[in-house]
Amino acid sequence: MKIQPQSSIFNKIENTTNKLNQQLASGKRVNSAADDAAALQIIDRLTSQQDGYSQAIRNANDGISYAQTADSALSGVNDAVSRIRELSIQSGNGALTDSDRAALQDEVSQLQTQISETFENSTFGGAKLFNGEDTSFQVGPDALTTQTLTQTDGSFANAILSVDISTAAGAQAAIDVADTVAEDLNSQRTQLGAFENAISSTIRSADNQRENIAASQSRIQDTDYAKVVSEQTANDILSQASIALRGQANQSASAVLGLL
Repeated sequence: MKIQPQSSIFNKIENTTNKLNQQLASGKRVNSAADDAAALQIIDRLTSQQDGYSQAIRNANDGISYAQTADSALSGVNDAVSRIRELSIQSGNGALTDSDRAALQDEVSQLQTQISETFENSTFGGAKLFNGEDTSFQVGPDALTTQTLTQTDGSFANAILSVDISTAAGAQAAIDVADTVAEDLNSQRTQLGAFENAISSTIRSADNQRENIAASQSRIQDTDYAKVVSEQTANDILSQASIALRGQANQSASAVLGLL
Protein backbone atom coordinates (compact mmCIF):
# COMPACT_ATOMS: atom_id res chain seq x y z
CA MET A 1 0.00 0.00 0.00
CA LYS A 2 1.34 3.44 -0.97
CA ILE A 3 1.05 6.36 1.37
CA GLN A 4 0.28 9.72 -0.42
CA PRO A 5 1.44 12.51 1.92
CA GLN A 6 -0.10 16.01 1.36
CA SER A 7 2.92 18.17 0.66
CA SER A 8 2.40 21.92 1.02
CA ILE A 9 5.52 22.40 -1.08
CA PHE A 10 4.08 20.29 -3.90
CA ASN A 11 0.79 22.23 -3.76
CA LYS A 12 2.67 25.52 -3.93
CA ILE A 13 4.62 24.31 -6.95
CA GLU A 14 1.40 23.23 -8.65
CA ASN A 15 -0.24 26.60 -7.98
CA THR A 16 2.79 28.39 -9.38
CA THR A 17 2.66 26.20 -12.48
CA ASN A 18 -0.99 27.08 -13.06
CA LYS A 19 -0.30 30.78 -12.56
CA LEU A 20 2.64 30.82 -14.98
CA ASN A 21 0.70 28.86 -17.59
CA GLN A 22 -2.16 31.35 -17.32
CA GLN A 23 0.23 34.28 -17.76
CA LEU A 24 1.70 32.68 -20.88
CA ALA A 25 -1.70 31.80 -22.33
CA SER A 26 -3.36 35.17 -21.66
CA GLY A 27 -0.36 37.39 -22.26
CA LYS A 28 -1.20 39.13 -18.99
CA ARG A 29 0.85 39.21 -15.81
CA VAL A 30 -2.21 40.18 -13.75
CA ASN A 31 -5.32 38.11 -14.41
CA SER A 32 -7.05 38.49 -11.06
CA ALA A 33 -6.76 40.33 -7.77
CA ALA A 34 -4.96 37.31 -6.35
CA ASP A 35 -2.07 37.95 -8.74
CA ASP A 36 -1.53 41.60 -7.71
CA ALA A 37 -4.45 43.48 -6.18
CA ALA A 38 -2.77 46.90 -6.29
CA ALA A 39 -1.72 46.48 -9.91
CA LEU A 40 -5.22 45.34 -10.87
CA GLN A 41 -6.71 48.54 -9.45
CA ILE A 42 -4.31 50.62 -11.51
CA ILE A 43 -5.05 48.55 -14.62
CA ASP A 44 -8.80 48.99 -14.16
CA ARG A 45 -8.38 52.74 -13.76
CA LEU A 46 -6.22 52.97 -16.89
CA THR A 47 -8.72 50.86 -18.82
CA SER A 48 -11.49 53.26 -17.82
CA GLN A 49 -9.40 56.21 -18.99
CA GLN A 50 -8.71 54.52 -22.33
CA ASP A 51 -12.40 53.80 -22.81
CA GLY A 52 -13.18 57.45 -22.08
CA TYR A 53 -10.71 58.68 -24.69
CA SER A 54 -11.97 56.13 -27.23
CA GLN A 55 -15.56 57.32 -26.83
CA ALA A 56 -14.47 60.95 -26.98
CA ILE A 57 -12.68 60.26 -30.27
CA ARG A 58 -15.82 58.63 -31.67
CA ASN A 59 -17.81 61.69 -30.60
CA ALA A 60 -15.27 63.98 -32.22
CA ASN A 61 -15.42 62.04 -35.47
CA ASP A 62 -19.19 62.44 -35.39
CA GLY A 63 -18.61 66.17 -35.01
CA ILE A 64 -16.41 66.19 -38.10
CA SER A 65 -19.02 64.25 -40.06
CA TYR A 66 -21.66 66.72 -38.86
CA ALA A 67 -19.61 69.68 -40.06
CA GLN A 68 -18.82 68.01 -43.37
CA THR A 69 -22.48 67.23 -43.98
CA ALA A 70 -23.46 70.84 -43.26
CA ASP A 71 -20.67 72.15 -45.48
CA SER A 72 -21.74 69.88 -48.32
CA ALA A 73 -25.28 71.23 -48.05
CA LEU A 74 -24.03 74.83 -48.04
CA SER A 75 -21.84 74.05 -51.03
CA GLY A 76 -24.98 73.08 -52.93
CA VAL A 77 -26.65 76.32 -51.85
CA ASN A 78 -23.59 78.26 -52.98
CA ASP A 79 -23.78 76.65 -56.42
CA ALA A 80 -27.45 77.60 -56.67
CA VAL A 81 -26.74 81.20 -55.63
CA SER A 82 -23.93 81.43 -58.17
CA ARG A 83 -26.26 80.18 -60.87
CA ILE A 84 -28.93 82.73 -59.87
CA ARG A 85 -26.32 85.48 -60.15
CA GLU A 86 -25.29 84.22 -63.57
CA LEU A 87 -28.92 84.16 -64.73
CA SER A 88 -29.44 87.66 -63.31
CA ILE A 89 -26.56 89.00 -65.36
CA GLN A 90 -27.96 87.24 -68.41
CA SER A 91 -31.39 88.73 -67.77
CA GLY A 92 -29.83 92.20 -67.78
CA ASN A 93 -29.09 91.80 -71.47
CA GLY A 94 -31.16 94.43 -73.25
CA ALA A 95 -31.55 92.19 -76.28
CA LEU A 96 -33.77 89.76 -74.36
CA THR A 97 -37.54 89.80 -74.62
CA ASP A 98 -39.97 89.55 -71.72
CA SER A 99 -40.52 85.93 -72.73
CA ASP A 100 -36.78 85.26 -72.54
CA ARG A 101 -36.58 86.77 -69.06
CA ALA A 102 -39.61 84.77 -67.94
CA ALA A 103 -37.84 81.58 -69.00
CA LEU A 104 -34.78 82.62 -67.00
CA GLN A 105 -37.00 83.33 -63.99
CA ASP A 106 -38.45 79.83 -64.26
CA GLU A 107 -34.98 78.40 -63.65
CA VAL A 108 -34.41 80.87 -60.82
CA SER A 109 -37.64 79.68 -59.19
CA GLN A 110 -36.42 76.09 -59.32
CA LEU A 111 -33.12 77.12 -57.73
CA GLN A 112 -34.97 79.04 -55.03
CA THR A 113 -36.97 75.93 -54.20
CA GLN A 114 -33.74 73.92 -54.03
CA ILE A 115 -32.19 76.42 -51.61
CA SER A 116 -35.29 76.49 -49.40
CA GLU A 117 -35.50 72.70 -49.26
CA THR A 118 -31.81 72.41 -48.40
CA PHE A 119 -32.18 74.56 -45.30
CA GLU A 120 -35.46 72.94 -44.35
CA ASN A 121 -34.68 69.27 -44.91
CA SER A 122 -30.94 68.78 -44.34
CA THR A 123 -30.37 66.44 -41.39
CA PHE A 124 -27.60 64.56 -39.62
CA GLY A 125 -28.50 61.43 -37.69
CA GLY A 126 -32.15 62.39 -37.91
CA ALA A 127 -31.61 65.85 -36.40
CA LYS A 128 -32.17 69.01 -38.41
CA LEU A 129 -28.88 70.67 -39.37
CA PHE A 130 -29.91 74.27 -39.91
CA ASN A 131 -31.98 75.00 -36.81
CA GLY A 132 -30.05 78.02 -35.55
CA GLU A 133 -29.13 76.25 -32.30
CA ASP A 134 -25.86 75.31 -30.61
CA THR A 135 -24.68 71.75 -31.13
CA SER A 136 -22.06 70.48 -28.66
CA PHE A 137 -19.82 67.43 -28.91
CA GLN A 138 -18.08 65.81 -25.94
CA VAL A 139 -14.58 65.44 -27.40
CA GLY A 140 -12.64 64.67 -24.22
CA PRO A 141 -12.83 62.27 -21.26
CA ASP A 142 -14.00 64.97 -18.86
CA ALA A 143 -17.05 67.22 -18.79
CA LEU A 144 -15.05 70.35 -19.62
CA THR A 145 -13.76 69.18 -23.00
CA THR A 146 -16.45 70.06 -25.51
CA GLN A 147 -16.61 71.70 -28.93
CA THR A 148 -19.71 73.72 -29.77
CA LEU A 149 -20.95 74.80 -33.20
CA THR A 150 -23.59 77.49 -33.60
CA GLN A 151 -25.42 76.53 -36.77
CA THR A 152 -27.31 78.93 -39.02
CA ASP A 153 -31.05 78.67 -39.53
CA GLY A 154 -30.63 79.75 -43.15
CA SER A 155 -32.47 83.04 -42.68
CA PHE A 156 -29.54 84.94 -44.21
CA ALA A 157 -30.56 83.43 -47.55
CA ASN A 158 -34.20 84.57 -47.37
CA ALA A 159 -33.50 87.53 -49.64
CA ILE A 160 -32.38 85.29 -52.49
CA LEU A 161 -35.66 83.39 -52.26
CA SER A 162 -37.66 86.42 -53.29
CA VAL A 163 -35.62 87.81 -56.18
CA ASP A 164 -37.36 88.08 -59.53
CA ILE A 165 -35.31 88.55 -62.69
CA SER A 166 -38.23 88.72 -65.09
CA THR A 167 -37.47 92.44 -65.43
CA ALA A 168 -34.18 94.24 -66.04
CA ALA A 169 -34.52 96.16 -62.77
CA GLY A 170 -35.22 92.95 -60.87
CA ALA A 171 -32.19 91.34 -62.44
CA GLN A 172 -29.92 94.19 -61.29
CA ALA A 173 -31.26 93.93 -57.74
CA ALA A 174 -30.80 90.15 -57.77
CA ILE A 175 -27.09 90.52 -58.52
CA ASP A 176 -26.56 92.56 -55.34
CA VAL A 177 -28.62 90.09 -53.29
CA ALA A 178 -26.67 87.13 -54.67
CA ASP A 179 -23.36 88.81 -53.77
CA THR A 180 -24.50 89.45 -50.19
CA VAL A 181 -25.79 85.90 -49.72
CA ALA A 182 -22.58 84.48 -51.20
CA GLU A 183 -20.54 86.42 -48.61
CA ASP A 184 -22.73 85.08 -45.80
CA LEU A 185 -22.37 81.56 -47.16
CA ASN A 186 -18.60 81.93 -47.21
CA SER A 187 -18.68 83.07 -43.59
CA GLN A 188 -20.77 80.07 -42.56
CA ARG A 189 -18.51 77.62 -44.39
CA THR A 190 -15.41 79.22 -42.87
CA GLN A 191 -16.92 78.67 -39.43
CA LEU A 192 -17.56 75.02 -40.26
CA GLY A 193 -13.98 74.61 -41.47
CA ALA A 194 -12.59 76.13 -38.27
CA PHE A 195 -14.82 73.84 -36.20
CA GLU A 196 -13.63 70.79 -38.13
CA ASN A 197 -9.96 71.78 -37.75
CA ALA A 198 -10.37 72.33 -34.01
CA ILE A 199 -11.95 68.92 -33.55
CA SER A 200 -9.26 67.26 -35.68
CA SER A 201 -6.62 68.76 -33.39
CA THR A 202 -8.52 67.47 -30.36
CA ILE A 203 -8.67 63.99 -31.88
CA ARG A 204 -4.89 63.94 -32.38
CA SER A 205 -4.33 65.00 -28.79
CA ALA A 206 -6.82 62.45 -27.42
CA ASP A 207 -5.31 59.69 -29.52
CA ASN A 208 -1.83 60.49 -28.18
CA GLN A 209 -3.14 60.44 -24.62
CA ARG A 210 -4.86 57.11 -25.24
CA GLU A 211 -1.65 55.61 -26.64
CA ASN A 212 0.35 56.83 -23.64
CA ILE A 213 -2.17 55.31 -21.24
CA ALA A 214 -2.15 52.05 -23.19
CA ALA A 215 1.65 51.94 -22.98
CA SER A 216 1.53 52.50 -19.22
CA GLN A 217 -1.07 49.78 -18.83
CA SER A 218 0.97 47.41 -20.96
CA ARG A 219 4.03 47.85 -18.76
CA ILE A 220 1.98 46.90 -15.70
CA GLN A 221 -0.24 44.22 -17.18
CA ASP A 222 1.57 42.43 -19.97
CA THR A 223 3.45 39.20 -19.45
CA ASP A 224 7.25 39.39 -19.47
CA TYR A 225 7.66 36.21 -21.49
CA ALA A 226 11.41 35.82 -20.90
CA LYS A 227 10.94 36.19 -17.15
CA VAL A 228 7.94 33.84 -17.01
CA VAL A 229 9.65 31.16 -19.12
CA SER A 230 12.68 31.35 -16.82
CA GLU A 231 10.43 31.04 -13.76
CA GLN A 232 8.56 28.19 -15.40
CA THR A 233 11.81 26.32 -16.06
CA ALA A 234 12.87 26.72 -12.44
CA ASN A 235 9.43 25.67 -11.25
CA ASP A 236 9.53 22.56 -13.47
CA ILE A 237 12.82 21.56 -11.88
CA LEU A 238 11.30 21.97 -8.42
CA SER A 239 8.26 19.99 -9.52
CA GLN A 240 10.38 17.11 -10.78
CA ALA A 241 12.42 17.13 -7.58
CA SER A 242 9.25 17.13 -5.50
CA ILE A 243 7.85 14.20 -7.45
CA ALA A 244 11.09 12.30 -6.97
CA LEU A 245 11.13 13.00 -3.24
CA ARG A 246 7.52 11.93 -2.91
CA GLY A 247 8.32 8.70 -4.70
CA GLN A 248 11.21 8.03 -2.36
CA ALA A 249 8.98 8.74 0.63
CA ASN A 250 6.40 6.26 -0.65
CA GLN A 251 9.07 3.61 -1.15
CA SER A 252 10.43 4.18 2.37
CA ALA A 253 6.96 3.92 3.85
CA SER A 254 6.33 0.68 1.96
CA ALA A 255 9.63 -0.74 3.23
CA VAL A 256 8.70 0.08 6.81
CA LEU A 257 5.31 -1.55 6.40
CA GLY A 258 7.00 -4.58 4.94
CA LEU A 259 9.27 -4.93 7.94
CA LEU A 260 6.30 -4.61 10.26
